[in-house]
Order: sequence, then C-alpha cells, then structure tokens
Amino acid sequence: MHMLYDSDAFAVVHILANAPVEGESEQVEGPQIPRHGFEIVDKRSGKEVYLDGSWAEMFQQQITAWQQNMPSQEEVEDTLEGYATLAQMPVVMH
Repeated sequence: MHMLYDSDAFAVVHILANAPVEGESEQVEGPQIPRHGFEIVDKRSGKEVYLDGSWAEMFQQQITAWQQNMPSQEEVEDTLEGYATLAQMPVVMH
C-alpha cells in the first residue's frame, strides 16, 4: 500500500493486492491476474471509493499524465472531486 496523495480534502492510496510480502518468495500456482486498485477518500464527506479493473487503469493513466505535466493542487483536487462523486462507502477505519 502506497500513499500517493494526502491533503485536507482527499487521500489517495495505491493498493497492490497481489504484491509479494517482503521476505517471502513468490509461489504462484496457475495463472494469476494482477490486482491493484486505488482508494480515494473524500475527507469532507467521510466516504471512500475503491477503483479497480478498468477504473484503476483509467486512474493510472491520469497519474502518469500528472507525472509528466505537474498539475497544480487545484487541478488534482478537481479531478479527485469527479471520482469522489462515486464514493458511497463510509470511512470506518483510516
């Protein structure tokens, strides 16, 4: 789990569900579908959304674009605001 962004309004965490645990060897039986996702927490509403699959791929493309263009905090938060409209799950423990 990697914290990608943290502000007064939002937190974004990259979750690598199939990542090997440090110190353990990878033992894979059969084909594995790589799983990863992004959790976006809207601190203002106390809700979060988890993006995986094609949503995670779209968000990863956004992150790559941000790395190349260095957006302002306002631009980042405007984008996160759009994803936050999907947030339905109340944040229980963070």
